[in-house]
Amino acid sequence: MTATDAELIEASLRVPEKFALIFDRHAPHIQRYLARRLGGQVADDLLAEAFLVAFSKRERYDTSRQDARPWLYGIATNLVGQHRREEVRRHRMPSPGSSVGDHADRVAADVTAQAMRSMLTGALAALSAEDRDVLLLVAWEQLSYLEIAEALAIPVGTVRSRLNRARRKVREALGTDNHTEVEELLNNG
Repeated sequence: MTATDAELIEASLRVPEKFALIFDRHAPHIQRYLARRLGGQVADDLLAEAFLVAFSKRERYDTSRQDARPWLYGIATNLVGQHRREEVRRHRMPSPGSSVGDHADRVAADVTAQAMRSMLTGALAALSAEDRDVLLLVAWEQLSYLEIAEALAIPVGTVRSRLNRARRKVREALGTDNHTEVEELLNNG
């Protein structure tokens, strides 16, 4: 019989090496999610960080929850937000020795590059971080509403309202009422 995630996490408190089984089970899914959110290069770094955070917080894991995936997606989602905030701060601060003109040129180039991205990327970027997190956890990771609620530590009703709002805004931005077309774009994004 295969041990549940909860059993493995509990066992890892006595034998830390047991946590490697949690990594083996879930790392491919978490890495794929991070890569879709931030690109492959950043995803590898954040994957390691996500599991370091999980390992360091394993004593607080709620062992009544047999599947650790929602917990791990929650950690990964928090790291995505943190990474994006750090990127914004880096872009706002001119590098040492650069002139204001150089910084303005970089900002202009960044804005131009973003404007050229696909309509879907623009639609996703227009969403609040909270709505985008819920939408991508449904579309890319096929998490249930309950799993998303656990991952983001929010009520299921909030998951439903955020998802509804996000889908509506994406459809509006894409100029379509076709729910299937939006879902296909998200799943292939």
